[in-house]
Amino acid sequence: PIRDEARHITKTLQSVIHQTMRPSEWIIVDDGSRDETGRIIDEYAKQYPWIVALHRADRGQRVPGSGVMQAFYDGFRHLESEDWEFIVKLDGDVGLEPDYFQHCFERFDEDPSLGICGGRMYRIKDGKLKLEPHPAFHVRGPIKLYRRSCWDAIGGLILAAGWDTIDEVQANRLGWRTRSFADLKVIHHRPTGAEQGAWRDGVKMGKAAYVSGYHPAFMMAKCVRRVFQKPYVLCAAAHAYGFVSSYFKCPPRVEDPGFRQYIRNQQIRRLFFLESIWK
Repeated sequence: PIRDEARHITKTLQSVIHQTMRPSEWIIVDDGSRDETGRIIDEYAKQYPWIVALHRADRGQRVPGSGVMQAFYDGFRHLESEDWEFIVKLDGDVGLEPDYFQHCFERFDEDPSLGICGGRMYRIKDGKLKLEPHPAFHVRGPIKLYRRSCWDAIGGLILAAGWDTIDEVQANRLGWRTRSFADLKVIHHRPTGAEQGAWRDGVKMGKAAYVSGYHPAFMMAKCVRRVFQKPYVLCAAAHAYGFVSSYFKCPPRVEDPGFRQYIRNQQIRRLFFLESIWK
């Protein structure tokens, strides 16, 4: 799914077209773009039969979380192949090395327990690559690859904020491994949260933590850590506000009590430096 990516979508299109292992189908869902995104993907769809361009009506704004998943599933329902082995959720603001997919599939072949994988995301700052840090078990939402059997086991993706962590936690709970590989570098042309601003992005992440069933103590520790990261204090306050306010607004949470128990147990283990999915 993409929205208002006219500045970056051509880079993503070119990087996928020049992959050593190209997808059999690539369904690009334009989620109500107001710029030239729709026209650009239509042009590529005319040139490449394996690219399909879909267009959704403009909702008036970007809707992270549930909105992204609604657009994703619009594309998912248009898949022609029913016996696919792997599926990729890809955003329109990333740049991939030509052998990115090939290396990802090699990792799947090497490890039958690997259910979700991807590379690590970097942004270009002052002409240098700067890593967007995250735990090794976490694969960023814009570049996730799923093995079919893992996808079926976790029941696909939920239509809510936090979907890109909930899927991995559920996979680990069910015995799968999830991993982002440092040697597979992905360029993120639009840094995380850039389209929303630091405050709104932090609030969104706090809400996602609530939906995912995060332990309050773990979330408190996370907010304390954020105080010392740029922009100082602001991100920590936004995370805390998004998390605490959700207890009053009561957005739907993951209903599976086993999932909630598992993620909280892993978070407590993390706080006490014990073995966990964070390792």
